[in-house]
Amino acid sequence: MTTDAPAPSLDPGLLDLFDGRRLGVLATLKRDGRPQLSNVLFAWDAATRTIRVSVTADRAKVANLRRDPRASFYVTTDDGWAYVVAEGEAQLGPEARDPDGQAADDLVDLFQTLQGEHPDWADYRAAMVAERRLVLRIAVDRVYGMAPRG
Repeated sequence: MTTDAPAPSLDPGLLDLFDGRRLGVLATLKRDGRPQLSNVLFAWDAATRTIRVSVTADRAKVANLRRDPRASFYVTTDDGWAYVVAEGEAQLGPEARDPDGQAADDLVDLFQTLQGEHPDWADYRAAMVAERRLVLRIAVDRVYGMAPRG
């Protein structure tokens, strides 16, 4: 006899904490099991429940996620009393190697979502290749935290 596992928690009140925020904390797992935390700018897509972050290929968080894709992501209100922690499996996009390639297009899309237009897209695309950037996506499958009161 099999039983269905309970559905993951995706409390809309907690998910709403992502709206309008751009700074969060990404938690990955080091080889020894301890957390590695990074402050990052992020974009939230409520429709797909996905967090997107621009990361550099040679950073610890990327190495950790290549080894173990489990990730947690923390966002808080300005006063710190309400917060959400999202959990999910990280997906690392391809590294930008061609300024006109899909990986660079994905980074442009993320930049536009976060900051609007760039004054020199050719320069931005070249920088993404030079910095070895890629887009990290976390498909959120569980959240917990403290919703704002009132």
